[in-house]
Amino acid sequence: MFTRKSNADRTTYDVTKTDDEWKRDLSPERYAVLRQAGTEPAWSGELLHVDGQGTFRCAGCGAELFDTAAKFDSGSGWPSFDRARAAGTVIEKKDRSFGMTRTEILCARCGGHLGHVFPDGPTDTGLRYCVNSLSLTYEPDTEHGGNAAGASG
Repeated sequence: MFTRKSNADRTTYDVTKTDDEWKRDLSPERYAVLRQAGTEPAWSGELLHVDGQGTFRCAGCGAELFDTAAKFDSGSGWPSFDRARAAGTVIEKKDRSFGMTRTEILCARCGGHLGHVFPDGPTDTGLRYCVNSLSLTYEPDTEHGGNAAGASG
């Protein structure tokens, strides 16, 4: 897993914790992604393939970020969405790490690193939110029988 720790972000979020609290509350893998801007290996995420309808939440704070209506198979190896669930739930910022310029996406509620957004999506938005499974939990819509193979949330 690739990680980078960025101390440059001074944004104040609704959910704030000390580094020790994040380490206590998250698994080491989730901490590396959400708090150190890590990237899980392609094709390794348990939320890459999800059946049914449901909501994807931030694994750090529980904020609703995406839903299955916006999910599509990008062939990239990471869960992809063409839009956030609602305006203001995801923050975009420039990422110049690893010699590239990309647009990083963060949870607006806790500042957790989610992944990146690219302007190559196949739908009317033209966007592809490429998200780490480790940054998300999945809540099936039990009314419509949603589930995720191997996902426990």
